[in-house]
Amino acid sequence: MIGTDNLQLNVAAEKSKVHNLMSKTIVVAFCAMICCALWGSAFPCIKIGYKLFQIGNDDAFSQILFAGIRFFLAGIFTVLIGSLVEKRPLLPSKKSAGKIVMLSLFQTIIQYLFFYIGLSHTTGVKASVLDGASVFIALFVSTMVFRLEKITPAKVLGSLIGFIGVILINLTGLNFQFSFKGEGFILMSAIGYALSSVFMKRYSSDTSPLLLSGWQFMFGGAVMAIVGAIFGGTLKVTHAKALLMLLYLSLLSAVAYSLWSVLLKYNPVSKVTVFGFLNPVFGSVFSLVFLRERDSFGLSALCSIILVSIGIYIVNRRGTVRKQKKYS
Repeated sequence: MIGTDNLQLNVAAEKSKVHNLMSKTIVVAFCAMICCALWGSAFPCIKIGYKLFQIGNDDAFSQILFAGIRFFLAGIFTVLIGSLVEKRPLLPSKKSAGKIVMLSLFQTIIQYLFFYIGLSHTTGVKASVLDGASVFIALFVSTMVFRLEKITPAKVLGSLIGFIGVILINLTGLNFQFSFKGEGFILMSAIGYALSSVFMKRYSSDTSPLLLSGWQFMFGGAVMAIVGAIFGGTLKVTHAKALLMLLYLSLLSAVAYSLWSVLLKYNPVSKVTVFGFLNPVFGSVFSLVFLRERDSFGLSALCSIILVSIGIYIVNRRGTVRKQKKYS
């Protein structure tokens, strides 16, 4: 009995250390920026991938097939990495099966099916701005619907400033026309992402976030690949570089989403999701580096970085965090 009690105390102490580490603002900022940098690199890499697999800009179902295979592979990598980290095979149980399906529905299927179809009916500029609205949606759902945290003026102000930064970096070419299949679908994608963040926060309280991330990727990726193939999507492999790019995109999804889900487990949703405003900023930087898109980065991008940084600081400053801990 004494040995069992000591073991339980050691496990509890270890969990407490992990919680204390992953909830530190500097750790959250560092890890979240890694995630956003990886996701930002996906913007130019996906475009390069389309060229390597000979996928047209208007070929939505080939894009969905490409994304489905990417996420299915990402799920495999996540489960393998998670099994090594947790020193046990990450196999879903009956209890976690429903959570995996629900997460996959919002995180992968709804988010990306709507995103890829919507993107073919609108501009990348408007898609980026509307996708930034997911931070507001996540804040609303987390505070007003599920009551996971308390809404504060600082969170609203910080999110608003960050959103202005996203608009600023995409200001060129932005217009206010709206179509359901275009902007409407992108907004549905943002809602799917926001809900998935909240569900991950809830589900990871008693289930490994790596298990949830990996298996939802596999399930959602399989569904997307099947949908893409049924409706005529095709991939043409003409060079080994195409497979290497697919491998990189799968690995970046596995690492970024796994790390993001761990952050959500130990922190308020708003504290983590506000860093999502950095995605288009990193996307612009990497587009400049890899695609030579010089128009994507300039004075507006620098101002955007400043505004996004201010917004993140306001949401994560000590006073806001202390209020959140008291509320929790």
